[in-house]
Amino acid sequence: MDFYNQQLAILIKNALAEDIGDGDHSTLSSIPAGAKGRAVLKVKEKGVIAGVSVAEKIFRTMQPDCRFNFFKKDGEQMEYGEIAFEVEADIQTILQCERLVLNCMQRMSGIATLTRKYVDRLKGTRSKLLDTRKTTPNFRLLEKEAVRIGGGVNHRFGLFDMIMLKDNHIDYCGGIEKAIEKAYNYVQKNKPGLLIEVETRSLDDVKKVMAIGKVNRIMLDNFSPQLLAEAIEIIQGQYETEASGGIDLNNIEAYAATGVDFISCGAIIHHAGGLDLSLKAVLGKL
Repeated sequence: MDFYNQQLAILIKNALAEDIGDGDHSTLSSIPAGAKGRAVLKVKEKGVIAGVSVAEKIFRTMQPDCRFNFFKKDGEQMEYGEIAFEVEADIQTILQCERLVLNCMQRMSGIATLTRKYVDRLKGTRSKLLDTRKTTPNFRLLEKEAVRIGGGVNHRFGLFDMIMLKDNHIDYCGGIEKAIEKAYNYVQKNKPGLLIEVETRSLDDVKKVMAIGKVNRIMLDNFSPQLLAEAIEIIQGQYETEASGGIDLNNIEAYAATGVDFISCGAIIHHAGGLDLSLKAVLGKL
């Protein structure tokens, strides 16, 4: 099982346990075991849909033999009044999974929709949109999946899959050269192949990095578009470049015009709202 599916299984298991506790007493008291039902996911707000495949996994975690019919796929545009999916299962399963499905899909669809707006602004440029670690604890997996569905690119998932030397690392270490040297030696000894990115805060920092090398990507933090263009001229394509800090829908095109490789933006996750979706019972014979 790959990392995503392994972590998703853990997330679903923990989320269901959090919600159900020692029993869904509302459902247990009113719905007989084994009673069958059908429900549909209704779209109540325009946007980019995300989390349909997650919804299927949630239902199948509770009831592997449920029937799940897709009417919309992750990443597709959705319009008010459309039906995203239909599920046939034990009514107890439907009711116990309902809120988790909606919580995931509403949040994910909001992120995917906002991400798509940013990605659309980058069309015709070389720049790619990156997410960050500014995520909700224990929900990062699906927030980053929503970014991917919206057309963005996932940056490192956590502290373990890339070295990122940020301002505090550099200051605590005693300077940018020392931080790079220590990180490089650490990688050679302990984790060959692990990529190194270093944050720069000025053109002087950029020049220091160019002199020492030993990194894979240079982050240019809180640079204006004009200063960013100067930094990219200094780097001359020798390292990947990433612009970060203070970038939003109003100025992202100016940053992309510099030719920077990546633009990271925490706002695509932490500024995204949820989209309105509802899971409704369908009455009648199955």
